[in-house]
Amino acid sequence: MKAEFHPGKNIAMKIPTHEYQDTVRFYRDVLRFKLIAGHGDGETPRFEFGDKVLWLDCVPGLSQAEIWLEIVTNDIDQAADVFKVQGCHRRDEIEPLPDGFRAFWIASPSNIIHLVTSGNPGFDQAPDLDQVD
Repeated sequence: MKAEFHPGKNIAMKIPTHEYQDTVRFYRDVLRFKLIAGHGDGETPRFEFGDKVLWLDCVPGLSQAEIWLEIVTNDIDQAADVFKVQGCHRRDEIEPLPDGFRAFWIASPSNIIHLVTSGNPGFDQAPDLDQVD
């Protein structure tokens, strides 16, 4: 089987602490996007973003915001081989993934982080990585 790739449904915005509350307020109060998760303290806010989910993650020590994207593949092992042959850099050190979640991190040539997943049966959405040790 040849690995196929499709856009995932998740977009993560990694936001510096000093810009975080204003950014959440912007999406919640100014744009009035529908908040679908993260209503409590310490929970990552997630908003409807068309047919996507926009995660707003607070990242201490970050100097500017970053966008992380999700790519879904039909064959996670073959996908890893394709990326290796094409010279794409694995970035598994940047954020741990929960046990049983078949995925890995890569960086595009412009250093945009992508979570490559296999659809992960049993996970109805990307894991809440704030809860991972």
